[in-house]
Amino acid sequence: MSRVYLDYNATAPLMREALEAASPYYTAAWGNPSSIHRLGREARMAVEDARAQVAQLLGASNPLDLVFTSGGTEAINLAIRGWARGNRARGRHLITTAIEHPAVLDTCRALEQEGFTVAYVPVDGRGRADPDTLARAIRPDTSLLSVIHGNHEVGTLQPLAELAEVARAHGVPIHVDATQAVGRVEIEVEAWGIDLLSLSGHKFGGPKGSGALYVCENMGQTMQAVLHGGHQERERRAGTEDVPSIVALGKACAIQQRQLSEEGERLAALRDRLEHALLERIPRVRILGEGAERLPNTSNVSFHGVKGEALVFNLDLVGIAVSTGASCTSRQGAPSQVLEAMGIPAAESEASVRFSMGWATTAEEIERVLEVLPPIVERLRRLSPNP
Repeated sequence: MSRVYLDYNATAPLMREALEAASPYYTAAWGNPSSIHRLGREARMAVEDARAQVAQLLGASNPLDLVFTSGGTEAINLAIRGWARGNRARGRHLITTAIEHPAVLDTCRALEQEGFTVAYVPVDGRGRADPDTLARAIRPDTSLLSVIHGNHEVGTLQPLAELAEVARAHGVPIHVDATQAVGRVEIEVEAWGIDLLSLSGHKFGGPKGSGALYVCENMGQTMQAVLHGGHQERERRAGTEDVPSIVALGKACAIQQRQLSEEGERLAALRDRLEHALLERIPRVRILGEGAERLPNTSNVSFHGVKGEALVFNLDLVGIAVSTGASCTSRQGAPSQVLEAMGIPAAESEASVRFSMGWATTAEEIERVLEVLPPIVERLRRLSPNP
């Protein structure tokens, strides 16, 4: 049975070119990039080449503004913890939104235990934060705004330009969690006035365990490291660099940079085909976040009268992988915090399924989903006590 994978927001398959780029640094050029002998210099050159590739994808003119991490979660922790702890004298008030990834929300909650206060800005029914609401949340002691770019569950893109403008007007630095957006939509950290931006390689074709944090030059001087030890990454992140993963991350970034516009259009067409056909073929279906600008690859669909988990299990039986939301919380069985913050009724939230596409998704795979999903929904509705 051929399988269809539509859970790219959980992780993407590693690009073949990224694997091939990394391979020599496991076998031949395996030196420590902090060593000054030839093997070490070869490794260092590879790391710096990759740093430039990541910087180019983000619109950062200075590659040294990039700090390599073990993934998006570490990058987020470094951004929020590192800035908050290093700038206590500036203020102990942080702002984020109600639909952030747990990596942001749990980091903020942990900082609350250290004496910081956090404002959680609400969102509308499409998952967008309002710049005026943000402005009202800012206080004289606000030291950081952390906002997600593309939401991991519904794909909603925040009005970053407007939010950043509000933050700048009040002298508040902004951190952007771009874990789902990097490699899928255009990002220009310098043009948009972004101070910190976190990313994770495995979402768009790089390896798991690879990530980076963009730190604009004037921010790095007062940030505190979260990991202590060696002097790597300009003393912002201790630990020997994972050269093969960094090289693979850089290669994936270079590939996405070349095809960003074309790939975004292709994925948006696949998403729209899926949504339009589902609305036509299955009654009582709702696209969550519809009407907002969204990631081109993400669609969250609520099927009235069907449990989302039941749909996930039944689709898996016929070789189709989707999810009910964030992979880091899907096993807990808790209601979606994102959909709850959007005001989605519990029944609709529990009936939702996230389809997320990526670089290897084909039109034939979307047609396969459209072939098998309607009868599955019809059968589950017949078995439901509240069809």
